[in-house]
Amino acid sequence: MITVHTLGPAGTNCEKAAHLWLEKNGHRGEVKLHQTLEDAATYMSDTDSADILLGCIVYPHLHHLVFKNLSYLKLIDCFVMDTHNMVFASKNPNPGKIRTVGSHPAPQDLIRQVPGINNQLSIRLFNSNSEAAHQCAADAVDACISTDISARRCGLTVLADFGPVPMGFSIHAKRA
Repeated sequence: MITVHTLGPAGTNCEKAAHLWLEKNGHRGEVKLHQTLEDAATYMSDTDSADILLGCIVYPHLHHLVFKNLSYLKLIDCFVMDTHNMVFASKNPNPGKIRTVGSHPAPQDLIRQVPGINNQLSIRLFNSNSEAAHQCAADAVDACISTDISARRCGLTVLADFGPVPMGFSIHAKRA
């Protein structure tokens, strides 16, 4: 039994990729979600298990994750998977009324691709796409860039659907 540590909360593309990696590699296991990949790496540093860390190649500062943890983690695999559909979602169906948008740092450029969106938006960055949806549902921001699954789970209306994005994911294991 193997545990894949990756970015949460539920509904992230990393969670989807972790389940795919387990399936494609014939492993029985579970996926443990962390607030950040840095938290996942720290958690792994304190265990003697054969767990792995799954990262996304567009994760901000992935290079720090790799090089700061070289003493106990090594890159062992990479693969490409289509993400969940990336969406622009809100509780408010009128894009002209949106003033603040939440996003993970990686897909924030999608905000400017939304038709009719105000160019004077304030952007708040969150630890994951799923967290952006949760914050939008809690009225911390007016809209978000998230995954379709997270937007639906949070009761948001999808105002623009960018579709799936072919994305790279990295697998890091404990050094022997």
